[in-house]
Amino acid sequence: MQLSSLLTELLEICIADGFSDVHLTTGIQPLGRLHGKLQPLSDKLWGQHDLDNIVTDCLTEDEISEMKVRFSVDSSASLRRHRFRFNIYKERNGYAVAIRRLESLNRTIDELGLPEHVYELTKFHSGLILFTGPTGSGKSTSMAALIDEINRMKAYHIITVEDPIEYLHENKKSLIHQRELGVDVVDFSSSLREALREDPDVILVGEMRDLATMRAAVTAAETGHLVISTLHCADTVGALDRILGMYPADEQDSLRRQLSMVLKAVVTQTLLPTLDEDGRCVIIEMLVNSAPVRNLIRNGQFRQIYSLLEIGSEPGMISMDSHLAGRVHARKISLEVALPYVRNPQLFRDKMKYLAGK
Repeated sequence: MQLSSLLTELLEICIADGFSDVHLTTGIQPLGRLHGKLQPLSDKLWGQHDLDNIVTDCLTEDEISEMKVRFSVDSSASLRRHRFRFNIYKERNGYAVAIRRLESLNRTIDELGLPEHVYELTKFHSGLILFTGPTGSGKSTSMAALIDEINRMKAYHIITVEDPIEYLHENKKSLIHQRELGVDVVDFSSSLREALREDPDVILVGEMRDLATMRAAVTAAETGHLVISTLHCADTVGALDRILGMYPADEQDSLRRQLSMVLKAVVTQTLLPTLDEDGRCVIIEMLVNSAPVRNLIRNGQFRQIYSLLEIGSEPGMISMDSHLAGRVHARKISLEVALPYVRNPQLFRDKMKYLAGK
């Protein structure tokens, strides 16, 4: 899409003030999301004609045709080195626009504040690694950091399939090809099948949206490739339930056996306001597919995996409650912010007491 002068002015404010998202709606001023909270971004009230002009003047002919059929369209645009993802959609007052500012620089695992155990994920040569969490929790950012670390350390062929491409990677030690949905490929599932003929070592899939994509990802992981992707779910064990729920009932037994063999790790993350309210802190839960976990997956005893997470006896296992306690103790987040995300209050209290006594 082409940027109008009005949109350009708005995006300049977004860049200068550090907003992650912008919302445009008829009759109100633009709202921006800063550190997770919505607030006014400028004083100008946007009228219906301003939003109509985005559709008629900024979108391509193909995008306008898609809007007429689906009443919603995705697009992207760049302003200097900054990239933005747009979703224009119909609502009761006319058109509305949601804009996401895409990070222009890859940050390292350390810079993101992720635990050092995440580095261990770069050592896998094959299998399935999943990042889960709500929209806007930093899943794509963490995946990009993981890809960048692999790119820096290993002579691999990496293929990414994204909607849209969020982080641009340059070839370092690895060769990287990045493909965008609707531009370079038709859909995630067919792009995965195509990737298997392109001699990849690592395949990043932006999102496991449907059964066809999940089947293709499991097949790729079974045949010696490392597949990295995302799911929208609340926690690591919930990801297993979500995957199982995609499959017909008569295939779920065989899927559990497949999953027990190909799954390497599930990382769930969320972003919480920092104690100084000047940013957000990443909180994660990390499930590593150890021998006890494999056995529980194979037998469909997913609920019992929580106990292994809470004990934390397996290398690389991190429970959400344990990481929350650690961030509160380190004065990264407040106790009040952490408590709504605690799953096991007793475990959280015990961890806090242990850290206080060190």
